[in-house]
Amino acid sequence: MDRFVCAIDVGTRSARAGIFDSGGRALSHHTRPIGLWEEDGMRAEHASEDIWQAVCAAVRDAVAGANVAPGSVAAVAFDATCSLVLRDTSDAPLPLGPEGRDTIAWFDHRAVAEAAECTATGHRVLDHAGGTMSPEMQCPKLMWLKRHRPDLWPRMGRAMDLTDFLTWRASGQDLRSTCTLVAKWTHLPHAGGWQRDFLDAIGLDDLAARASVPAMPTAPGTAAGPLTPAAADELGLTTACTVAVGLIDAFAGTLGVMGGLAPRDRAGALAMIAGTSTCVMSMSDMAWRGRGIWGPYPGAILPGLWVNEGGQSATGALLDHVLHTYAPDRDASPAAHRRVAARISAALAREGGGFGRGLDILPDFNGNRTPLADPMAYGVVSGLTLDTGEGALDRLYWRAAVALALGLRQIVAQMETGGTRIERLLITGGHARNALLMQLYADATGREVQLSTQPDSVLLGTAMTAAAAAGLHPGLPAAAQAMAGRPGCLKPDPSRRAGYDRDYAVFLRMQAHRAELSAMPR
Repeated sequence: MDRFVCAIDVGTRSARAGIFDSGGRALSHHTRPIGLWEEDGMRAEHASEDIWQAVCAAVRDAVAGANVAPGSVAAVAFDATCSLVLRDTSDAPLPLGPEGRDTIAWFDHRAVAEAAECTATGHRVLDHAGGTMSPEMQCPKLMWLKRHRPDLWPRMGRAMDLTDFLTWRASGQDLRSTCTLVAKWTHLPHAGGWQRDFLDAIGLDDLAARASVPAMPTAPGTAAGPLTPAAADELGLTTACTVAVGLIDAFAGTLGVMGGLAPRDRAGALAMIAGTSTCVMSMSDMAWRGRGIWGPYPGAILPGLWVNEGGQSATGALLDHVLHTYAPDRDASPAAHRRVAARISAALAREGGGFGRGLDILPDFNGNRTPLADPMAYGVVSGLTLDTGEGALDRLYWRAAVALALGLRQIVAQMETGGTRIERLLITGGHARNALLMQLYADATGREVQLSTQPDSVLLGTAMTAAAAAGLHPGLPAAAQAMAGRPGCLKPDPSRRAGYDRDYAVFLRMQAHRAELSAMPR
């Protein structure tokens, strides 16, 4: 009997599942929505049981869609956003909010003050966080919980990255991925593991007891154990199915697009996982550091390799915001984005590169992750008029997209401070389905853009971890080699370089001006 694997990706608003064969070919792909509750004060929450039910439904749909026998699915693996799941001492959801909400979403910025306190310690863990602690990391969120919800802290029995929660929910084994603990929890496995003096300094001396974190993590692609009978029944699979230790979503995408590359090809490439936010990732045998760049993380994806991560906290979310705010019908559906993109393409064909110029934007509507490492940075729009017509919306949308591309150009320049010239961007995620954005990213950065023939490299990377855990390949590096897709590429158009150089000069001046205004006494 042929053997297959199931990969599950949990994003900001949906859970997706796909069935893959051992060669990396996708047989099916199904999506289910998940709840997201957003509140004032940059707060956002999920309910982990809602997420689990969406995962189960998506997996059942994917198995049916692939027309494979449940017993032929040899392994499942999960990737997810770095949201923080909280359970009580009886393993029930910790009641953070109503409607079963027990999970702080990855982009929640309630812990800005706590992140600043972490930064003020000057501890060596900051050398692996771009020099500044982000409120998107787990230690600041846990500090916030202990400080602001003293009713909940003594009741907490586990705190887990969402990826690790799903692995635990499926297998019953509380293993924490090297990916999650190193990237989001300040664990330094190459320097003794947990930095006790740092945890003491930020008031989390009881982290191990309250969060049930292990002394050492487990490598991605390791077999956690079989599905529990209950999980197998809910997922529509069997207890012969192995559960793999997984990855954070951006790291899964990086594995999907870079895991099969030869070392010389990895050196000049960045993976770009672009959806609600954008992560820009390097994976190499060198450890290097840069301001506003998270890492280097040892073994966070593949053994022996270091991962660095830059990014933008709101990219697809910014384009959604433009439609929610300025579109006459406030429609931000995928179809609405396609309609706007089609009109913009026609306008660019008519008007050339001058379309929308005079509108200049800083896209930091949810802070600036790289290179400024400033969660309090704000977005700026210069050049608005009273025009509310369709053309005005298209110009604003296009110039917001240009601003994102200019921010990407700045991130690439910052990541080149690691000592390697970046020649290629390997892009996956929702943006990869938008030809307008792909050519824009190539033109604005002056770098070749490569797009995998695989429809979803995030799911593919997660399928690789499942295949390794199932023994379909002799380890995760071998699975990545065997299952990798083959990319096509877009070249930058040199005729557009001068226009984007001017835009980039304006972009940098606007950042400097914003800093001046922020420094003025209030």
